[in-house]
Amino acid sequence: MKVINHIKEIRQKQGITQVKMAEDLQITRQTVNAIEKNKYNPSLELALKLIQYFDVPIEELFYLEKSKGK
Repeated sequence: MKVINHIKEIRQKQGITQVKMAEDLQITRQTVNAIEKNKYNPSLELALKLIQYFDVPIEELFYLEKSKGK
């Protein structure tokens, strides 16, 4: 199973740029981009910071992609 996120959609909905989000969370814009493209899973610490940053439930940010055939 793969972890999928809705960070880009939520970030855009809240009118936050990748640069602003990166500055606020003290990460690089490249990290934000990689997370949004599902090329990198954030650490647990960063995932919790993202939940707090966007003020949304974890299920709204992250979910497990169902494997085919199940």
